[in-house]
Amino acid sequence: MRVLTSLILAAGLTGAAAAQDNYSHEVLYGALDTPWALAVLPDGDILITEKTGALRWMDDGEMRSEPVSGVPASLYSGQGGLMDIALHPEFESNGWVYLTWSEGTPRDNALKLGRGRFENGALVGFEEIFADQPRRRTDVHYGARLVFLEDNSILLGSGDGFDFREQAQVPENHLGTYIRLADDGTPFPAEVENGAPGVYSYGHRNPQAVVRDPETGIIYSHEHGPRGGDEINILVPGANYGWPIASFGLDYTGAIVTPFETYPGMTDPLHHWTPSIAPAGMAFYDGAMFPEWQGDLIVSALIAGDAGTPGGHLRIVDLQDGAVVGETIILGELEARLRDVRVAPDGSLLVLEDAPDGRLIRVYRD
Repeated sequence: MRVLTSLILAAGLTGAAAAQDNYSHEVLYGALDTPWALAVLPDGDILITEKTGALRWMDDGEMRSEPVSGVPASLYSGQGGLMDIALHPEFESNGWVYLTWSEGTPRDNALKLGRGRFENGALVGFEEIFADQPRRRTDVHYGARLVFLEDNSILLGSGDGFDFREQAQVPENHLGTYIRLADDGTPFPAEVENGAPGVYSYGHRNPQAVVRDPETGIIYSHEHGPRGGDEINILVPGANYGWPIASFGLDYTGAIVTPFETYPGMTDPLHHWTPSIAPAGMAFYDGAMFPEWQGDLIVSALIAGDAGTPGGHLRIVDLQDGAVVGETIILGELEARLRDVRVAPDGSLLVLEDAPDGRLIRVYRD
């Protein structure tokens, strides 16, 4: 959105204060039970995880009444449940669908990753392939987003469990880290000295999305801060992203978490949001329908933050030469918590509303 952003800045406005009106939206389906993530199949069908435990299949534009079978049982508690979904880069030949979920009880659980082959409404041969360590005594801050890298390896985000934030600075475990895995779940060697198997980066709080620029290979992640300090980061192997030693946010009580916004030897965020917007999903835009967004990040937000809207929204984050130069707000008029966003093959956006009767929304240009 290079031209639009230039006009905003020339007018003396911040990107977050401006809204774009050259788009339309439609509701494709309106009765999802707390949807969390979606994946678009090569034929245009859509798979959607519901946090409550079901995997739904939109087949040729119609939602199947029966959930996909073969899905693992999950712990639906707190922020846990059935969470992310991703297709293997070679899905058309191998059919692998990957899921993340929380398993166990509210006081004894783990973040799990597994895969199965999608065949006519079923996940066939589903198997658990990875579990983070140690097991958790809380049911919040799972992270749980994943992305495939160019070599078909996986980056999986694991949150700090909330009560154990200091462990994000202890890479000997998986709390507050990104973990690199082979596509069969085998951890890569840790990128940090004495790190737990697979640890790629650490010092994260609650990573909520991770995407890759297909041209440059740059990996972008965002995560929830506490009260303020939500971050976009560029992930680099072995880097420490600071939490909880460095943060732009306060504790939920208003108390100071740390006196440091930055700290020597730790990687500063590319961008941060204070007040918080609760970023939930993110897509790297590489479509044809909105050429002004080419190369930008599309972030779904659960709350208003500085958007000037009553609730959540989509936020187009304009990237130029590796820097954030502006932001534009859309869909604020829905006053909805927006959990996930993906780019459809035609360049439109597919968006999930986080609600007990959540909607699947398509954003398009006439």
